[in-house]
Amino acid sequence: MRVGEIELCWQRFGDEEAPALLLIMGLGSQMILWPEGFCEALVDRGFGVIRFDNRDAGRSTVIADGGRPSIRTAIAGDVTAAPYTLSDMAADAIGLLDGLEIEHAHVAGASLGGMVAQTLAIEHPQRVLSMASLMSTTGDPEAGKPTEAGMQALTTAPPADHEGYVEAIVRARGLIASPGFPHDEQYARELAARTFERGYHPDGTLRQVVAIAASGDRTPRLRELTVPTVVIHGEDDALIGVSGGCATAGAIADARLVLVPGMGHDLPSEVWDRVADAIAENATRAGFPGTLAEPGDEEDE
Repeated sequence: MRVGEIELCWQRFGDEEAPALLLIMGLGSQMILWPEGFCEALVDRGFGVIRFDNRDAGRSTVIADGGRPSIRTAIAGDVTAAPYTLSDMAADAIGLLDGLEIEHAHVAGASLGGMVAQTLAIEHPQRVLSMASLMSTTGDPEAGKPTEAGMQALTTAPPADHEGYVEAIVRARGLIASPGFPHDEQYARELAARTFERGYHPDGTLRQVVAIAASGDRTPRLRELTVPTVVIHGEDDALIGVSGGCATAGAIADARLVLVPGMGHDLPSEVWDRVADAIAENATRAGFPGTLAEPGDEEDE
């Protein structure tokens, strides 16, 4: 779908007439990292689910004129070379909703996608019925710090060839996988192969990292949110430490914090029901699954 100068690749699950739930994936990741079984679990709870590739990921537009920005420079505070910010990525999501003629939606984002979802709720509150922020953080550099293993997974660039890429991604995802649940390496390998075949854009991932740095700390604006929010975080997340989820929930009025023991920076099938239930239960505060409430209006508790 064309959204301004961006072409977004998207997919829908479930009934088009059901309340829409927009899923936003994380750094350098594609929509297929929202497992189809998890999307179906959300459909079973009454949502019409939409997932999409962010700009600079998968089959959506690669920002060819965005260059190869320096992460080191951005972290040092110079973000003048950032080709876009989280606000632009949030605007992409709004454009997708516009194209699908969806006025209001529930929104869930994972990792970077959680940051985009937060930005969406901050800047377009009239469009967001409820928000779920998964394995994410506020932009405060002191919150959600990675472990040594998480930093290794984040900073190791995969080779450009198919076999080398797959092996590197399987190793990296193994470093941040949920230690409390079985790690399906065969699935991880198949997913990495699909990801490579759909589009590997390493410079795009760098641009997304710089977009995070350029967008700064959202904490003051998160304190202004009134949208019903649930924050879901694994207690054993090596990439974005659990303090990131705690800081997010602490910044948003009446946010519900769901900490999942044994969960890392992924969505193993063993947590699908718990996470889907948390998203659906939070959405009931915005009138789900009945008549859609106006954003900001909550049922009396």
